Order: sequence, then C-alpha cells, then structure tokens
Amino acid sequence: MLGHLVRLLPFWIREPLLILVGTVFGVRILHMALVDGEGWVPAVIGAVFLLGAALRVRVVVRALRARRRPAFPTEAGTAPVAPAPVAPAMRRPVEKKPNAFAQASLAVGLFAVIGGALWIEGKLPEDGAAATGVSRPAACRLDEDEKLPSAYRATPEAVTGEDLCRALNRPELPELLGTPTERSVYASGTNNTAPLTDRKVAQPEARVEFDTYTVELSASYNKLTVDQYQAMTAYRDDADLRKLTVLGRPALFTSDHMMQIQIDLGSGGGTGGPVEQGPLARTLTVAFDPKDRGGSYDLTVWSESGALPDDNALLGIAEAVLPALTQGTPGRG
Repeated sequence: MLGHLVRLLPFWIREPLLILVGTVFGVRILHMALVDGEGWVPAVIGAVFLLGAALRVRVVVRALRARRRPAFPTEAGTAPVAPAPVAPAMRRPVEKKPNAFAQASLAVGLFAVIGGALWIEGKLPEDGAAATGVSRPAACRLDEDEKLPSAYRATPEAVTGEDLCRALNRPELPELLGTPTERSVYASGTNNTAPLTDRKVAQPEARVEFDTYTVELSASYNKLTVDQYQAMTAYRDDADLRKLTVLGRPALFTSDHMMQIQIDLGSGGGTGGPVEQGPLARTLTVAFDPKDRGGSYDLTVWSESGALPDDNALLGIAEAVLPALTQGTPGRG
C-alpha cells in the first residue's frame, strides 16, 4: 500500500523523499551496527539503504542534466531548426492530471509519519522493552545438550537449574535489590550435584548478575535440616548469624567470604594463581517445608565492592521466588 502511494507521487517529490528516507535509515542502522555493536547483519542492511539512496541521487542528477539540454540541436551562426510538421493525431479524451496540492500534502504526510517513527524509536529503551520503565532481564543461558545427572532422576521432586533461573530472573529483581535502574547482564542455570557425594545428590543452581550485585539461588537435596546447619555454624560466634521464619518455614541468615581465583592468560597459557579470600556474601537458607525434614534453598547475594543490600532485600526476593518453586515441586509444601 505504501509503495503504491509513493509511486503516485510526482518524480520531483518522490525521488528526493526516497533519497532522504534511505539516507536516514542507512545512517541509523550503520550507527547501530558500528557503534552499538549489533553485528554485521545491520551493517549490510544499512549499506544497502545508502546504496539505494546513492542510486536515486544519480537518477535525479541525470534528470536535471536532461532538462538543461536544448530542445533542438543548433549550429553556430544558424537559427534553430524547426521541427518537421506532424500530422494531426486523433483526439483523445483529456486525462485529468493529479492535483498538485494533494500530491504535495501526501508527500509531507509520509515524511511526517517516517520522522515520527524515527523519533519514537529513539525514545524506546535500548533493549526494546515497553515504555513502562521496566527493563527486560537477560535471557537465562542453559546448556540444552547437557544430560540431566542421574541424581535428578533419583529425586523426582528436585527442581532444575532452568526452574531456578526462570524463578529468580524476574523483572522486579533490581527493585527488590534496591537498584531499580539496573538490568540483569547475565543469567544462567546449571544442573549441578553436591560436592563429595559421588554425583548422587542433586544441587541445581541459578545465577543472575547486575552491575552492582550478583544473586545466586541453589537447592540442596542433602537431607540436612536448617537446625543441623545452624549447629554446624555455631562455632563461628558470628554476630551476623540470625535465625528466623520465612513463609512459615525455618530459615537462617549467615555471612561468609567468597573464594577468589586469579587466572593469568598471558604467555604462560592460562595458569591459575592462589585461592584468595573474596568479597563478603550474605546467604538466606530456607527449609523446603515447615517441618524442616531436610533440604533447603540457599539465596546468596554479594558484590565485587563488598557492599551488601539490607537483609530485607533477601527476604523480599525469597518471598517472591520460593512460592513459585514450591507450587511447581511435587512432594514439597
């Protein structure tokens, strides 16, 4: 429909309009490809738009040159040669010429629509989310070719890394962390097994990273209760140890330092350095069920700077995420 309307325009309105549109779109798409790093496909599309605009410019230049040429050839010192008489042709019905004002109005309208579309496109968030102020989270990265370990088949009620990632990677997660303007830059889910169990105990994990914080959610099916875990950590004499109830289940706040390993990717071929103490992490452990019959979810938050959100942030995340996992997990509740 739009192409038909453009073909109805006069030559001297249609061609400059196509040149303008091709140039604007070509430059915009090339900017996305070269500056924003969108890849080589937008670069090719932008080059095609600019090539089309260049070809239109050539057509207009040829038309201008043709209009400047004399209608009849002349020789120096002689008068123009008059054309030979032409036999009168048969009279045909006079065709009604298009209204020039209507054509000009149509061209202006098309230009306004294209300009408005470009303006709106520039105002949209970079990730293409709706203009609601909520950024679209990064998609969960999953190893689809990974075979599910036998520990998950032996524990039918076990959730997977995909389940945890989808539950944790929520649009409102930045607001719960106290950083509402951020968006997740990385999200993944893995179907791990607990260490020192000969791959017989399922322990799926999910991680969502932001510029400020990193959040990790794991599920442990090792039959260890929250009370037992508290007894194991009592020797720390840690003032940050805090027992509470979350969603009607026993829960425990603990703090511990992450491990940090530096890897040298220089000429040595990627040698690993010593294991060092990393930033402090805050973990909320919540039992699978109110009776604390064994197994728990661990929600951990840390940052490279060492800063941590308030404990209320972890409580809000747990209250938003865990009910969905409980509803989708047979045998739990």
